Amino acid sequence: MNALLRFSRAIDAVNSAIGRTVYWLILIAVLVSATNATLRFTVNIASNAWLELQWYLFSAVFLLCAGYTYLHKAHVRIDLVAGRFSFRTQAWIDVVGIILFMLPPCALILWHGWDAYLLAWTTNEQSSDAGGLVRWPVKLLIPVGFALLIAQALSELVKRIAFLKGLIEWSPPGHQTEEPASAGGQ
Repeated sequence: MNALLRFSRAIDAVNSAIGRTVYWLILIAVLVSATNATLRFTVNIASNAWLELQWYLFSAVFLLCAGYTYLHKAHVRIDLVAGRFSFRTQAWIDVVGIILFMLPPCALILWHGWDAYLLAWTTNEQSSDAGGLVRWPVKLLIPVGFALLIAQALSELVKRIAFLKGLIEWSPPGHQTEEPASAGGQ
């Protein structure tokens, strides 16, 4: 289990580094958007490439930061019911959820995303808009982003199992590391 925990820490470090780097693309997207709008309305210069660059940057942030978001417990969760259970029960819910509901669709999207990327790469797919960009770089973001998300899901799975074995401390999102007083035991 120690080797898996080291593997988990390595995944966490990779997703953390990628997330902290990639979220700066939001600033670049804002600057591109502001420049594009300013040029369009002041000197009547417009470019489809600049518009497409904006959504390429947004796609990069959205896809490449998914693992980072999951690592930092900032993803969408519905804890209306699960939040009332003990940490141990919540960890079991996460284990089952990761195995049954997260990994299969992510793996499917990764698989088909890779096929879409390969097709775009081999055909040198271009935007259908005049002056648009080449499409394969943005299509590559899909399998890369989902690979990072799958890796983080595996890291979280390792951490939940280690918690259930009593090897590490863990608390669900929005909680301190201590078990709530109203939790129904372990």
